[in-house]
Amino acid sequence: MRIGVNVPNFGPGTDPGVLRDWGRTVEGLGYDLLMVSDHVAITPDVARQYPAPFYEPFTTLSWLAGVTERIRLGTTVLVLPYRHPLLTARMAANLNALSGGRLVLGVGVGWAREEFAALGVPFERRGALTDEYLDRLRAEWSDPGYATGPIPLWIGGNSAAAMRRAVRLREPWHPLRFTPEWFRAAVGTLKWLADESGAPVPALVPRIALRLTTAPVTGPGRLAGEGTIEQISADLAELRALGADTVVLDPFGGDPEETTRPQAAWQALAAVRADVEVR
Repeated sequence: MRIGVNVPNFGPGTDPGVLRDWGRTVEGLGYDLLMVSDHVAITPDVARQYPAPFYEPFTTLSWLAGVTERIRLGTTVLVLPYRHPLLTARMAANLNALSGGRLVLGVGVGWAREEFAALGVPFERRGALTDEYLDRLRAEWSDPGYATGPIPLWIGGNSAAAMRRAVRLREPWHPLRFTPEWFRAAVGTLKWLADESGAPVPALVPRIALRLTTAPVTGPGRLAGEGTIEQISADLAELRALGADTVVLDPFGGDPEETTRPQAAWQALAAVRADVEVR
């Protein structure tokens, strides 16, 4: 099982130098994948959770491709309806080629109603647009003129619609931040949906929290990836047993001021990496 990291590309502490340090730190620790998030218009609903500056993912990953060597680079997740599919196809293909085939494109339908309005995209059609654009992306990439190798597509989202989308396209399913109990049940639902449609079960590539504590975190609301190093190790072991191909760790806890103190996240990532290597 490969392990990646979701890097904050937003917030008061983020600038090109910090992004470079994130990239080199995550790669230096031996992680397999570095991912960033996507917003275009920092409308009030976005700013409440992910304040400016917010670095656009394609340009940010291009920058990180130039300051790293081997680590894969991706989006968790690109809001597919925000951009014309031809533009997304071209930018993704170019980034994949320029980075030496390192791109992973995680996509989703989005949630920020005000941002959709600012971009002139109908919020109510975001699911249908995502399906349409995914088909268009794959068709464009099959054109030899794009000169790109296969670009892994991850289908983001925790809803039944996201699961059905992953099954239909036979692409990996990428759920985001959940409790262990929810994920166990969701894997059963995913298998049922695949059996019902006669398709293989999609690969599992979840993104979980990373909040390292000195005392155990208990209670039904505990997210996978929260707690002591022993709890986090047990979560990773369970995800592996359930069939996860890749797990992405998300060290952002929700307070934008965390972006001014990335060293705490780096220490947690180093502890997890050391524990994984020992086991």
